[in-house]
Amino acid sequence: MGKKIVVALGGNAILTDDSTAAGQIKALTNTSEKLIKLITAGYELIITHGNGPQVGNLLLQQEAAASKSNPAMPLDTAVAMTQGSIGFWLQNTLYKAMQKAGIDKPVVTLLTQVLVSEDDPAFQNPTKPIGPFISKAEADKRAAASGDTYVEDAGRGYRKVVPSPKPISILEADTINALVNNGVITISAGGGGIPVIKRGDAYEGIEAVVDKDFAAAKLAEIVKADYLLILTAVDNVYINFNQPNQEKLQAVNVQQMKQYIKDGHFAAGSMLPKIEASISFVENVKNAKAYITSLDNVEAILDGGSATIITN
Repeated sequence: MGKKIVVALGGNAILTDDSTAAGQIKALTNTSEKLIKLITAGYELIITHGNGPQVGNLLLQQEAAASKSNPAMPLDTAVAMTQGSIGFWLQNTLYKAMQKAGIDKPVVTLLTQVLVSEDDPAFQNPTKPIGPFISKAEADKRAAASGDTYVEDAGRGYRKVVPSPKPISILEADTINALVNNGVITISAGGGGIPVIKRGDAYEGIEAVVDKDFAAAKLAEIVKADYLLILTAVDNVYINFNQPNQEKLQAVNVQQMKQYIKDGHFAAGSMLPKIEASISFVENVKNAKAYITSLDNVEAILDGGSATIITN
């Protein structure tokens, strides 16, 4: 059996400028063709993905069509719905890419629940952006009508923010492990997983969106993956980013990264959660490595190409 790798796909791997189903399938076709390189190299893949734009758009559709007889679905259910739709697209594009490459492996999308704490402070401080970018005027209008919170995001406009509690456990982790150990490429914990809380002996959904990088790291930890590969928009993490003295990070350890965090090098809504998730994984799994790089540079994990590689 090959080494086990959890691949966390960023939003650019799913959605570009075309939010139609056809547009997202096109983006995922490109993504699947890049991931083939890992499959042909013999890695056993567990694939996770984000859903921020998709779940936000779905909520807008739900709200626009809501009525007394056909009410809008809550956020936890919308996360489940996007797990299904994105999983469907990714599963099919992977099959097609494997057929083209002469690979015969099963792929499955698993509806995945992620345990969070009802007492997580995130529920009092929503920070996770979802949905499309809108103007300040439109954000103010929507906030006044709904009571939702909107914040400026990455200089591109305003987005709705929702609670993003930290994952405690992955309820289906044993099932995911069993599938991967039997050679099944497993798409799971999509959109960070469906957030649930424990009430007595049962689990109930709760309205939130778990950060997909933290969910991927928790899953990688539980299944004892060899590698966590977080795919984002850039080939490397940088310190002093966009400044004359910017420096590309390649092989770094946890202590170095913690110092860079302390020095304020990484943006809270951008690179910071990817780094914190990577640190959590390598601190909790012996001899593990976390890679942060771009989808176009996915072969860096194979041949030592440029990527930020974090070890304990």
